[in-house]
Amino acid sequence: MSAGVRQKNAWLHGWAGLLLGWLMFAIFVTGTIAFFRQEVTYWMQPELHDSDPGEPLEMARMAIDRLEHIAPDAREWQIELPSEREPQLSVSWEADGAEADSASSAFAADRARAEEAAAQANARGGRPRDPGVAVDPATGAIIHPRETAGGDFLYHFHYQLHFMSRGSGMLLVGLVTLAMFIAILSGIVTHKKIFKDFFTFRRRKGQRSWLDAHNAAAVFALPFHLMITFSGLLLIGGTLLPFSGQERNRERQGEMEQQAPTDLAAGSSLPLSKILHTAQREWSVPVGRLSFDRRANTVELSSQRNDSLFLRPGGGPGRNLTFDGTDGTLLEREDNLASDGIDRTNRAIRALHLGRFADWQLRWLYFVAGIGGTVMVATGLVLWSVKRAAKRRDALIPIGQRLAEILNIGAVAGLNLAIATYFWANRLVPAGTPNRAELEIRLFFIAWTVTYLHAAARKPQVAWVEQLMVGGGLFALLPILSFATGSLWLPSAVASGNWIVAGFDAVCLLTATVMFCAARFITRGSERDNVAQDFPIVDRSLVPAE
Repeated sequence: MSAGVRQKNAWLHGWAGLLLGWLMFAIFVTGTIAFFRQEVTYWMQPELHDSDPGEPLEMARMAIDRLEHIAPDAREWQIELPSEREPQLSVSWEADGAEADSASSAFAADRARAEEAAAQANARGGRPRDPGVAVDPATGAIIHPRETAGGDFLYHFHYQLHFMSRGSGMLLVGLVTLAMFIAILSGIVTHKKIFKDFFTFRRRKGQRSWLDAHNAAAVFALPFHLMITFSGLLLIGGTLLPFSGQERNRERQGEMEQQAPTDLAAGSSLPLSKILHTAQREWSVPVGRLSFDRRANTVELSSQRNDSLFLRPGGGPGRNLTFDGTDGTLLEREDNLASDGIDRTNRAIRALHLGRFADWQLRWLYFVAGIGGTVMVATGLVLWSVKRAAKRRDALIPIGQRLAEILNIGAVAGLNLAIATYFWANRLVPAGTPNRAELEIRLFFIAWTVTYLHAAARKPQVAWVEQLMVGGGLFALLPILSFATGSLWLPSAVASGNWIVAGFDAVCLLTATVMFCAARFITRGSERDNVAQDFPIVDRSLVPAE
């Protein structure tokens, strides 16, 4: 390939990555966390951490007894059984106004808070979702977890941002994804020794060190980067191509889903053991949801997760079994498999991007590959400043380059500090605070804004060190804060087998270690009076003389 073609692709790679790179980094970070959004939400509700799930049959019976007491006249019941990702038992129901009034008055206030939380989640751009009511699987007591934006906020931010309409946010994310895809392809063309350079890292070589780190992070999970970016473009294609008809299909589906039965019939004794045993025999995954239609006297079981790429991704399980509520006879089996090659391809791409079919090992692989993507974007942003700083060691920094440095600091170090603040807010804001979930989100954005102001007010290398140290400190102390405010301590979480709490705290400590190491790297460069080589974000005139 001619040098001219590589040079043109290098120009395209640099500018495609820079112009939207700051937002690209935020999308990659929040998307990586979103692979564990249920686990993040669980961690942010410490009231649930003492619950110990039991056998599915016993928990289902306990939930039915609870529903008989709470909503005996409801036309529909739903029971969500605990899973490895959401280890809490929850119940919900559908009832008209007169039927809802028959529930106990003590429970009505809890139900109202749950419905308010669902309405607020919908206002933030999420789909309308009945959060249900948490039940202790050991005692059957109602649990009152705190209202929180949880992992859903980071997930929604990943593909629709915040403080703007859903359509505008998705359009902007689509443009960023397109720029990311262009940057990846042009980067492959530009670096003719990209795979060889993956095994090369030259320390303390200034610009060359940053390029080696950028290449290594890019090649480390290149197939994942291509898959996740291309599939993201397809997922958001209805926004980028508004005449594709996808939006109308969604509206039509929503209208169908809103239809509800109007009659009500009495319930009956349910052969629960037989039904659960049949479902376990039919599926390779556990039962996730039991839906009772008390009008038709049927119960529908849904799988906990999809076990095939060709099942309907998102919006509900892909496998369902409907039983007669009297004798447990299997009435209908529904496997929402794709009907043709085009549909199979579409569903497989969507499933690969969302990762909801994956077990915990594959989700961790997704997470590690996502971290590689964040490192790739971050080192690419810094490398842009490094190249220009090397040409102006003894000159004043142009305004454009200074602005890029501020944006680099706020987008990389500042975002991580803001995420740590978001988790701290979850523990420090009183559990009964009105609009608590929205307050968590606002504190996240306030902290993020402050990091940009701080970066503008301080010398760049000082701002990097201070923000990395503060962010690392917040992450390092987060497990202690969590324990002090009602959650499990890391050793006790490991001892009790609560791997969600243990894994979250361990990732916090690992993140803190990485941020401390990065701050130390910058500090050592400044101490050697060689910032222009190891971390040349500023000209040498800003480095104090020895």
